[in-house]
Amino acid sequence: MEKKKILVGMSGGVDSTVTSILLQEEGYEVVGVYLKLHNKPGYHEENIVKVKRVAEYLGVEVHIHDLAEEFKGEVYDYFVDTYKEGLTPNPCVMCNRNIKFGSMVDFADSLGIDKVATGHYIKCDGDFLYMAEDDTKDQSYFLAQVRKETLKKLVFPLGTWVKNDVKEFASKIPVLADFATQRESSEICFVENDYTEVLERHMNIDLEGDTVDVDGNVVGKHKGYMHYTIGKRRGFTVDGAHDPHFVLAIKPEENQIVVGKKEALEVKNFGIRQINLFEDATDFSSTVKVRYRTAAIPCKVKIDGDTGTVEMEEAVFGLAYGQVAVFYDGDKVIGSGIIC
Repeated sequence: MEKKKILVGMSGGVDSTVTSILLQEEGYEVVGVYLKLHNKPGYHEENIVKVKRVAEYLGVEVHIHDLAEEFKGEVYDYFVDTYKEGLTPNPCVMCNRNIKFGSMVDFADSLGIDKVATGHYIKCDGDFLYMAEDDTKDQSYFLAQVRKETLKKLVFPLGTWVKNDVKEFASKIPVLADFATQRESSEICFVENDYTEVLERHMNIDLEGDTVDVDGNVVGKHKGYMHYTIGKRRGFTVDGAHDPHFVLAIKPEENQIVVGKKEALEVKNFGIRQINLFEDATDFSSTVKVRYRTAAIPCKVKIDGDTGTVEMEEAVFGLAYGQVAVFYDGDKVIGSGIIC
């Protein structure tokens, strides 16, 4: 009987290598693909050496797939444009939606391969996404904008694993001996140090502007609105202030930031757009995460066409417009929307 093929996104690292081995043990014929997503000097050369070593060790075919053009349009340009609009982007969410589980799935289709796997820590039953067993590594927040029709193609072997067990498993794989304990990066792949370094390649981000209060009164100066995100409390002046002030809003057209005291950062209700639901619903109760590393808060959601409103039981501080709100029923992902 011919083995069923599966395309595995390979980085040459621990998680994708363990994923490939587990799938081989399940009886799949693994085909690897390394995605070239940007042009950071030296980045891909080092990774491709590792990927080819792993592929040779596993005895699998591997493709080097250049998606730099798509990545620039769907992720990099989105990142720059969103900050330009005074919002806070989440490039990893858009990369997962449009590139890793968009263009990579299309590439699998072109090879006649029906299933796609990665080393993400998340579970999927073909209809819904679920939080991983290891809640410290769970990546469901970052995949909640993946298109519903794609879920039936996705396989995530590490969703039932704990990271420490993956590391122990990897320590016994000879090809991983050199980098099984390498430090993992959680940063945005095309950002070297700070996001402003990316922005300043495309525009002048150092245009001094006015700091204003909630009534529009000028109370100080700032060094350029792109240096600020909601909740930031330094890098601007507030004349005569005795208490800490925080960024409450950003007005890109006027090159202004609105500041106020911490209590003014409290938000219980917000809007959403670009709604991506895995079940048909217009009004529902769930929990919501408005950032990756936060507790899920009970809420009520109302959907009206392409937009919706979210009413939380508890207030959060510093809600960032442009970020993603992800809705859960227990460990099941109901869907998501962009905060607006």
